[in-house]
Amino acid sequence: MNFPHHYRVTASAQSEGPVSLTAEKLPGLESDAPAQFGGPGNRWSPEDLLTAAVADCFLLSFRAIATASKFAFSQLEVNVEGTLDRVERAMLFTSFQIRARLTVATGNDPERARRLLEKAEQTCLITNSLKSAVHLECEIVEGG
Repeated sequence: MNFPHHYRVTASAQSEGPVSLTAEKLPGLESDAPAQFGGPGNRWSPEDLLTAAVADCFLLSFRAIATASKFAFSQLEVNVEGTLDRVERAMLFTSFQIRARLTVATGNDPERARRLLEKAEQTCLITNSLKSAVHLECEIVEGG
């Protein structure tokens, strides 16, 4: 795996209406301002996409760590809440609350599961690229 990696996205829009997001070999996506900023609230917004990137990166990081650690799980559900606030006259995301619910087979070590979830939080490249605080809550459920 050679670095650096490059990711290219094109955004285009008319004077009003949705923004069209495209990238080579990927399905297109429409976005708009969120309702909090006067948008329609029925399309993905940049704020939603950033929060989704945190959730997606956390889940994919955990999956890779679990695979490398030979740790079997049946499901991981990740809910993320991003907090946008005004700090010193600038709007920015101040924190991301990650709530992870991991379902494992009965008899799996819940402490090991928790350590792997914490490792995923520490290695997620998206949250490592942000200056926002990140908080992780874990729930380990047996029965998967």
